[in-house]
Amino acid sequence: MTFDSDYEPWFQPPGFIIGPIWLILYTMLAFSFVIMLSKRNELPRPYLIIALFLIQLIVNLRWPMVFNSEEYFISLLMIIVMVVFTVIYAGMLYDTAKEASMLVWPYIAWVSFAGLINLAYLLNSRQLI
Repeated sequence: MTFDSDYEPWFQPPGFIIGPIWLILYTMLAFSFVIMLSKRNELPRPYLIIALFLIQLIVNLRWPMVFNSEEYFISLLMIIVMVVFTVIYAGMLYDTAKEASMLVWPYIAWVSFAGLINLAYLLNSRQLI
């Protein structure tokens, strides 16, 4: 994850896998967002749902810069925001747009896994592991 770090957790996937996974996840996010927008008139609080999605996406796009600058605590907080906002987004969609909700579940899992990797870097940077 950090390209200049000598440390790498044993469970961190190889770099060549990261790009294709993100391509798939961003595609799924886009489909979820389009489906949600097509059903926005049926959704409770559609503007809140849109805001949750966009905020988590902006945080997601900023995360690599923060992580790669070795600000591991801040990047971990960013991951928490991404996961929490996306879980709320998925929950608010589930009854009306189940497919849009389910499309973000792999993203939630992957970002949560990234959080574990981020935590390992944080603990290593503080010489706790």
